[in-house]
Amino acid sequence: MKNIQIVSGIALIALCFASCKDEKQEQAKKTIDSYVTYVDSVKNVAADDLKADWKDVEAEYNRRAENAQLALADIKDNAAETERINASKMKYEEFKTGMAETLAPPVSAKQQLRNALFGEGKIGDDMSFAWVNAQNIHSVYQQFVHTVEDNKDSYSREDWDEIKLMYEALDSRKNTVEKEGLSSEDNRKIAGLKLKFAPMYTVNRMGAKSEETAAAKK
Repeated sequence: MKNIQIVSGIALIALCFASCKDEKQEQAKKTIDSYVTYVDSVKNVAADDLKADWKDVEAEYNRRAENAQLALADIKDNAAETERINASKMKYEEFKTGMAETLAPPVSAKQQLRNALFGEGKIGDDMSFAWVNAQNIHSVYQQFVHTVEDNKDSYSREDWDEIKLMYEALDSRKNTVEKEGLSSEDNRKIAGLKLKFAPMYTVNRMGAKSEETAAAKK
């Protein structure tokens, strides 16, 4: 009789252990389900609608992602669940990349003009031309002058004032670069570009001012 009680006790403990293990595994799957559902719900919201609360969204995502990763340890055969987590992680990272553009501060008209003249982000508020050297200065002048030529009919008077400011800053950098070994061939080509720019600036700056004056009188 005593042996039967011992065996029954062991069986009961094993049953409880198995039951607890199953319950833990079910809870782990629910945690992963919660993570996957959260990612899908975030992706279905327009980026503009998330801007104000993006920090909270990120914090909640990180919390759920960490919990989902920890939950894998409670699932015996977790290959399928690991795949679900990785798929949701990729979805979120793609969405986050798109959000970065939405969250970025708007680029001012002045910065847009500088980007067009010199390349994206090359000239910021510090107006540093340190990246211009004897090897690339001819191509910098070339892009500058050709961009101005291609867009001269669309520039406002303020645009032309900014263009002149940038042109003079580039010229100042050229004076430094000449001492660093600027080739005579590049110097000659730059001189040709400068001759092309000068009258183009004068004529179009005057034209833009006249148009603005005429518009103001209407």
